[in-house]
Amino acid sequence: MWAAGTIGRMLSRLDLRGATGAGLRSRLPRPDQGGAAPVDAVREILAEVRKRGDAAVREYTERFDRVVLDDLRVPAAELRAALEAIPPALRSALEQAADSVEAYHRHQIRPETRHERNGVVVRELRRAVDRAGAYVPGGRAGYPSTVLMTAIPARVAGVAEVVLCVPPGPDGRVFGPTLAAAAIAGVDEVYRIGGAQAVGAMAYGTESVAAVDVIVGPGNVYVAIAKREVAAEGVVGVPAAFAGPSEVVVVADGSVPAAWAAVDVVVQAEHGPDGLAWLVTWEEAVADAVVAEVTRLVEASPRRSDIEATLADGGYAVLVDGPEAALEVANAIAPEHLQLMCEGAEAMLAGVRHAGAVFTGPWAPASVGDYLAGPSHVLPTFGSARFAGGLQVADFVRTIHAITLDQDGLTAVAPAVATLALAEGLDAHARSVEMRMGHRR
Repeated sequence: MWAAGTIGRMLSRLDLRGATGAGLRSRLPRPDQGGAAPVDAVREILAEVRKRGDAAVREYTERFDRVVLDDLRVPAAELRAALEAIPPALRSALEQAADSVEAYHRHQIRPETRHERNGVVVRELRRAVDRAGAYVPGGRAGYPSTVLMTAIPARVAGVAEVVLCVPPGPDGRVFGPTLAAAAIAGVDEVYRIGGAQAVGAMAYGTESVAAVDVIVGPGNVYVAIAKREVAAEGVVGVPAAFAGPSEVVVVADGSVPAAWAAVDVVVQAEHGPDGLAWLVTWEEAVADAVVAEVTRLVEASPRRSDIEATLADGGYAVLVDGPEAALEVANAIAPEHLQLMCEGAEAMLAGVRHAGAVFTGPWAPASVGDYLAGPSHVLPTFGSARFAGGLQVADFVRTIHAITLDQDGLTAVAPAVATLALAEGLDAHARSVEMRMGHRR
């Protein structure tokens, strides 16, 4: 009997055989954002940054990062020096990744359009925001890839100024490869600021950091909540997706090596706590084999503590009735990453409704998407894939409608405009077209 409980010390068992519809969804554990405590903490930080600017940013940096900062901005010369200092193989890999990201996002550029009907001409004008802020995590690890995945789509969109905030290391400096990636991506300004205080600085502006129009990029729960808070205030735009701790759902059967499925469960858990890492299968033997491999991999990993922190609360081995039930689980979770590592994976794509990115077949690990596939790896988490997708050029672009009519065009539509306006009790709206038609009331 495959009873609920813990397999080894890594993954919790979840037997969902026979569960469907609402019964299935009610039995799915969800990540916990920590209730009101993180929200209250973030609101306090944002209020202080808005009121006291750089002074608050420095205080929170000292408290959370244990670093005392003088200048918040990283000199441009350090970016160039970092690019020259990294190993040639790393520089080549970053440049290759940058080329892939740029090429993919250039395919998202939409031309301005023109629509004409009944004498009304509507042109859709597309204008990039003036200034975009990118948040790149630090602390547990450096993420030069995230610099590329945020700054390059902004550049492709036509953003004039791209700003980067990244937490400083223990020595007060930013991870060298991250600065090198900023140089490759053409970032204009880099600030050694992390956490909710970085989001506040970019949203409100401080003495050192000019306010931006859009903030993008992933982060921990506090960073993701901070972006949501400043967006709700209407001071800055953020993508609809909640880009928080990493998630993966691996759907696997016996057609792939257990070690492959196991390492892909572990991959996203490397990012640290509060994430989600699930194995979903309809074969008990596969579940047992994959979990054994997960245990072996975690015990040998240099990032063991981060992985165990994720798996302790968000790691599950799930047994379902078959491929359709596996997709039902995946759609209910709406994970950031979904891997289909089973026979018929390509055909299963038609049943995927909610996921940030899907990796199809045994030769498509999510790690390729994290670095070189082309789409941004900034993806929706915490179920926001139900209504949002990955970061793209459109997140940096506004659509402006330019509407033109000549006299004949207005003559054709004026009666309907006036009728609708009067039905809503808006007399001046009606008169604005009636006067032009020479009508008096």
